[in-house]
Amino acid sequence: MGTTTGVSRQSPLKVDPETDKLISQGAHFLGVTKKDLVAEAVRAYLEQRREELRAGMIAAMKVLDGSLKADVMLLTGLTAEEIDAVGGIDA
Repeated sequence: MGTTTGVSRQSPLKVDPETDKLISQGAHFLGVTKKDLVAEAVRAYLEQRREELRAGMIAAMKVLDGSLKADVMLLTGLTAEEIDAVGGIDA
């Protein structure tokens, strides 16, 4: 993620001890850094699940139509019908 100066900052990643052990062992035996192993693994995982990711983005975009109701739906997880059933949104 870039900042206003164009410099990226690193964020710590917290994982459970068992996952950290797997990352450490994998990185050691593959001869790469833990950081590089995690980065490559995330890229591969997301590539494998590209269609699911795409479907999720499309679903989110359908909800985000710029209306207050869409914002409430996204924040609460309620459907438009559920919002209307409890009185709707006055805006």
